[in-house]
Amino acid sequence: MLLIPPAILATAAVLAAVLCVVLRPLLLRYALARPNARSSHKVPTPQGGGIAVLAGAFLALSLALWLSPVESEAGRAVLVVGLAAIALAAVGAWDDIRPLPASVRLVLQAACVGVVLFRAAPELRLFPEAVPLAAERALALLAGVWFVNLVNFMDGLDWITIAGLLPLAGALALAGSFGVIDPVTGWLAAALCGGLLGFAPFNRPVARLFLGDVGSLPIGLVTAYLLYRLAGSGALTAAVILPFYHLTDATITLLRRLARGEKVWEAHRSHFYQQATTNGFSVLGVVGRIALVNLALVALAGLSVAFPGLWHQLAYLAAAALLTGLLLRRFATGPRHG
Repeated sequence: MLLIPPAILATAAVLAAVLCVVLRPLLLRYALARPNARSSHKVPTPQGGGIAVLAGAFLALSLALWLSPVESEAGRAVLVVGLAAIALAAVGAWDDIRPLPASVRLVLQAACVGVVLFRAAPELRLFPEAVPLAAERALALLAGVWFVNLVNFMDGLDWITIAGLLPLAGALALAGSFGVIDPVTGWLAAALCGGLLGFAPFNRPVARLFLGDVGSLPIGLVTAYLLYRLAGSGALTAAVILPFYHLTDATITLLRRLARGEKVWEAHRSHFYQQATTNGFSVLGVVGRIALVNLALVALAGLSVAFPGLWHQLAYLAAAALLTGLLLRRFATGPRHG
């Protein structure tokens, strides 16, 4: 069983890379993202690489489940997540080609998150003794929709989703191998990690291919499900720490824009990672720092699982907040010059 996650990861990476090569000419013709005042790219670039990531991930996972059958409940949960991700990818594809009204987009996203929440993880409770079931479900739905959108919002720079989600998915794949979460959830994490790895060479600065909404939205959904499963296993602190940079950058930016009375559903360049490029950081300088912080967050999340005492949990959360805060401050002020 320990050999299955690496095999899934490798298979998903190869399939995603091959699909990127096959799909790119088609996307170049029909799904070209042209630069505008709010873009980080300078030349027209095809978007839709998320199709390759998702197809590679779910094909590799399906092959693993066919060769190594699992209990029906675990297989059904993965099937529900896969179908919801495909539906959300269709929403993203439509929005990439012909932008949808924000209200319609939000309703469709909430429907997909709700399907995962109520059909793939109906038994999960995070605060069974403190929060009524209906309130917890409503909060989980809201958090899921926000996470789907924040992954989309944060996918505005070459390699930034790779820097943010590849360490996270890899950590969750290891968590499945070591029994922190159930093995099939770990397989899903390994599949996502492999899909992102196969896409990475094509998104390397200067990118030849973008994820597009067709990729970022369902990837956000799958990642949210993985983190929800991790939190439901008793590792709530780890589930908060792993995406801490993405959560913090996106949430602070949203709150600031709300305070300024801006239309938060419209494109902008207010994120800290976007400020960093304006303030003089190179793209590789930004994503490299984000990757290093995310690797540190993986280590802190691992420590929070290994040492579950309350004071340990608070210390690891504080360390995650400090590391992330220092990076956000550096992005907002620009690089130091000697």
